[in-house]
Amino acid sequence: MINHLALIMDGNRRWAKKRSLFASLGHRQGGKSVEMALNYCLDKNISYLSLYAFSLENLKRSKEEVSYLFGLIDEARSKIDTFVSKGIKVCFIGDCSFLPEKTQKNCFEIEQATQQGDRLRCNILLCYGGQQEILSAVSLLVKKQVQSISLSVFKQHLWLGDIPDPDLIIRTGAVQRLSNFLLFQAAYAEIRFLDCLWPDLTEELLHATVLDAVHAQKNIGA
Repeated sequence: MINHLALIMDGNRRWAKKRSLFASLGHRQGGKSVEMALNYCLDKNISYLSLYAFSLENLKRSKEEVSYLFGLIDEARSKIDTFVSKGIKVCFIGDCSFLPEKTQKNCFEIEQATQQGDRLRCNILLCYGGQQEILSAVSLLVKKQVQSISLSVFKQHLWLGDIPDPDLIIRTGAVQRLSNFLLFQAAYAEIRFLDCLWPDLTEELLHATVLDAVHAQKNIGA
């Protein structure tokens, strides 16, 4: 299969709007797709899953919606036992200074409680931006006065560190752009854009998309 799957979870608000529901209900429904993706990766022995949960640009949304989204992160603390039992290591990636103090604390506690997970590393990209990640790495290297910068040294200073780059990036929601997601790491990734909204993503469609990317890579190497 693949080693690192990355997902741009687009379409929660549109899913709710189509059903004349509050946007918050779309985000909550999207949480079920997150659970599906986690279980899929565990079942297929995929070692890394990166989820674009909240971009820096999302901070421009209404205070009510932003507060609700952060509340969903706070709720994830109640799933610590599940993460631990399934061997999932959770890491929050992004600029945590934008998070409320309560959410920062909950993120830290989730990371600490799950750090021994050895089956799946789940990166939750929160208050994240690819351009900002690159700029942060450059600033850190300048601050350290690093004279010789290799590709491996640069990657170590990114927010995601030197974990393997994604093999496949999938975006739901019928939008064909990366939207500031893993700009450095996406250099050689297969990219697939799906018409379905994130809450409508099924395991069958996810698996078919992964297989399509695997076959494409095999054909390139043939």
